[in-house]
Amino acid sequence: MKIAIHAFDGISLFHLSVPTTVFAEVRRLGLDTSWETTVWSAEPRVTTAEGIALDDLRGPEAALEADLLVFPSWHADLRPANDDVASAIADAARRGARLAGLCLGAFPLAGSGLLDGRSVVTHWGAADEMPTKYPSVLVNADSIYIDHGDVLTSAGTASAIDACLHIVRRELGSEATATLARYLVVAPHRDGGQAQYITRPMPEPDGVGQLGSTIEWTLTNLDQRISVDTMAAHAQMSKRNFTRRFTEVTGSSPARWLMTRRLDESRRLLERTTLPIDTIATRSGFGSVVTFRQRFGDAYGTTPTSYRRRFAVHAAG
Repeated sequence: MKIAIHAFDGISLFHLSVPTTVFAEVRRLGLDTSWETTVWSAEPRVTTAEGIALDDLRGPEAALEADLLVFPSWHADLRPANDDVASAIADAARRGARLAGLCLGAFPLAGSGLLDGRSVVTHWGAADEMPTKYPSVLVNADSIYIDHGDVLTSAGTASAIDACLHIVRRELGSEATATLARYLVVAPHRDGGQAQYITRPMPEPDGVGQLGSTIEWTLTNLDQRISVDTMAAHAQMSKRNFTRRFTEVTGSSPARWLMTRRLDESRRLLERTTLPIDTIATRSGFGSVVTFRQRFGDAYGTTPTSYRRRFAVHAAG
């Protein structure tokens, strides 16, 4: 896969380094040696916000060859894209390449019209500017990334790491992503619907207090019929108080968090075992194989069987 990452005069090194590092490490670690990462610019000279001059960047022609076109940030004044950038976006969309706008990089994609009528996320500090400039997009100020398949947008700063790991997971599976995340020393998965910022840090499963022990208990009993009511009872809280506290701590509702953990477990079993699909549905805590297939398809746009065919490591069940 060819990946072209856009740079502009004044871009911060951090924003540029996130996709460059994540995607380049895929090749360096041997997870997929066909990945090629290129940095390009439509500007003749690029100096970062830290004052470092970037030499030997490719021009707009690099974007025309890319399977994935990434905008890791954008100008602080949120200006419209120039002709070269606008043409690169339009060309990518026309030939079926994917696009990603990380942090303020969502703005040139929104300006292209590709996101009209669709949900978009950007840095929370610029979320109010998005509908003012592009009233046809639907701003979701709470999520950390949103993937429409052809176009992905993410929130700011560290959320871009989550979005890039999500892209790796989408292309190479969770096993490769876990390997990459371990090397980068970051968490391998944060759900895209999780809040951009939360009141308290996420506790470790064995964290202090009722909530930590409930999280640990839930993760070790995913094959059981666990509901939000069950979790609240385990934590010895009312459902209302539990839901409020859980959302404050994790940035996600208990129901959404539980569903994401069940789907994570199902993907792990699909990748690492040869268990039948109905057994995986049961072990992941889905009420029926039909429900499992529906939830899996809604989340990943494919069937469990197709996912296994692509990502299985053929471990014994």
